[in-house]
Amino acid sequence: MQGLYDITHDDVTEYGHTINTLKRFNLYPEVIFAFFYRIFKGITDAVNINTQTCWKINRGSNLPPIESCEGIGNPHYFYVDNVFASAGTVAGSIFVMGVLMSDSIFGGFLALAAFAFNHGEATRVQWTPPLRESWAFPFIIAQIAFVTYIIRNKKSGLSWAIGMAVLSIFAKLYWQFSQFAFFTQLGSIFVLHAFDFSSLSTIKTLLLGHFISFCTSFVLLFGNEMLFTSFYFPSICSFALALLIYPLLNKITFRPVFVLINLTLFVAGSFGLKFVISNTLQVHDDAHILDILRAKFLGVHNFHTRLYTCSAEFNFIPKETLWKLTQSLLLPSAGAAVLIFAIYFIFYSEKSSVLWRSTENKGRHFADVRNFEEELSHIHNIYMMLQIFYNVVQLICYCSITYLIMRLKLFGTPHLCIATAILANNKLLNIILKDRLNKWAHIGLIGLLIAAMAHHGRENIKKQYNIIGEYSNPDQEALFDWINKSTKPGAVFAGTMPVMANVKLSTGRPIVNHPHYEDVGIRERTLKVYSIFSRKPIAEVYETLKNMGVNYVLFQTMNCAMNGNKPECVYRGMWDEQDPSNKNLISNCELYHRLLFKGDQDAVKPFRLVYNRNNNYIVLKL
Repeated sequence: MQGLYDITHDDVTEYGHTINTLKRFNLYPEVIFAFFYRIFKGITDAVNINTQTCWKINRGSNLPPIESCEGIGNPHYFYVDNVFASAGTVAGSIFVMGVLMSDSIFGGFLALAAFAFNHGEATRVQWTPPLRESWAFPFIIAQIAFVTYIIRNKKSGLSWAIGMAVLSIFAKLYWQFSQFAFFTQLGSIFVLHAFDFSSLSTIKTLLLGHFISFCTSFVLLFGNEMLFTSFYFPSICSFALALLIYPLLNKITFRPVFVLINLTLFVAGSFGLKFVISNTLQVHDDAHILDILRAKFLGVHNFHTRLYTCSAEFNFIPKETLWKLTQSLLLPSAGAAVLIFAIYFIFYSEKSSVLWRSTENKGRHFADVRNFEEELSHIHNIYMMLQIFYNVVQLICYCSITYLIMRLKLFGTPHLCIATAILANNKLLNIILKDRLNKWAHIGLIGLLIAAMAHHGRENIKKQYNIIGEYSNPDQEALFDWINKSTKPGAVFAGTMPVMANVKLSTGRPIVNHPHYEDVGIRERTLKVYSIFSRKPIAEVYETLKNMGVNYVLFQTMNCAMNGNKPECVYRGMWDEQDPSNKNLISNCELYHRLLFKGDQDAVKPFRLVYNRNNNYIVLKL
């Protein structure tokens, strides 16, 4: 309880503010597994079970010896093992999805093989286990599998809504971006509704599941403003409004008009309501997302968008990644699968049912008629392919955001693997091929495809296994040792975001900025801190930091580097773009250069140099 109080009343992570870090940083995984770790250690210690092995490592004369441990009893191993255990469930969800998409266990094996062969392009959990996405995505993909099962089997009722909501809740508690993924899911489900491709009772169940998960997550995240003002909640409201006026819209019999009106209502309602809520509450934490899109397509940049778009993770997906996915046959296989379904949908479904809605049973959803199975036979079983239709739309959404932001390929790549399972759907292929494809011949072709994927896939897996290394940063270790010995416990630090996170973790010193850049307040604070790399007068920078309560400012000399190829992607260039009024003044980086290489202490007054090791990490005191 003391730990919970400390993380919900944190005045160290953002000096000058007391913040609820459980609300701000989605720390539920750490809270949950810290709780389980205390129980685990209590039990194993009580029964005298050794759960870790430790030894001392001599690191030479320059560095002191350290103790190193491994085993699940070590808190780091306990944490990472649980991350990997959670990530391991993704393969199971993809297998289930493959079976649902193909009505065949071979579709599950095909999707699973594609995922294994492209694992390096499907997740970052092996590089940075503590990422929020590493905890949340397993629940997102499990929730998609659950929703696919509901759609395929036309399930409805409160119990199904709650089951779906539980998986959604964990995802939203673990990652602030989950609501954007679920926004695309609501859009995909709404397309099903607009085309009358699912029963009204099933659609209501899915919407109810999202509503329950939103309300529960909103409470458990202490009224998280970013969750409330994102597109997710407005899309739930727009969807509910469309269902409310469905009896009126149902009188429209020409399907293109019905679809157009519904989609316009959903899109306009979602964007309009989001705009109203954000401006009414004056919450603009996610405004940077629109700024990033504007920068990508219109070239309208500011300091914040440069920090994002100059990073490979937030740039467009590179051609190298597309080539890797092509070599492993994932892109061609998924593309062929979607094309086959498109051919089926366009040419082998009854045209009258595509263009015209049922004129009987007005006021009721088409798929809710009593003789449901008889209706299906009139349109070549298109409704038996609902789960494929939903996932193809979902795939389009995920591939779109993957193209825009490379980091989000964790959505696109797994869903491409799922799409390949369509190739194993014997029923779908035989409708197109007029029952000419023998089941066993089809299975043989699937086996050949997996074998062809394995040609490059095995190499990809080998590369993953061959990556072995250890982390070592003596300069940073020396810096933290100096901070612990030479500064007061309450000394306030400012600096570049990645280093500040480590200062907080390793020394416990208060910091004024950190890498959670999704918060508008942190973006404003970081802009002030990063003025140390600008051309603003050094005295003005000093006063800005002093007014923030900063005692020490910390950065690396490489932060002042120049880039001839992309000058806009280094801090100097970003500030020239952000602050053109001072563009003709001397850069503060030049002053630091005079200090370090010419010994000119007056160059950075009123700052005072108090730490410099190998011209790498620099600490200036205020």
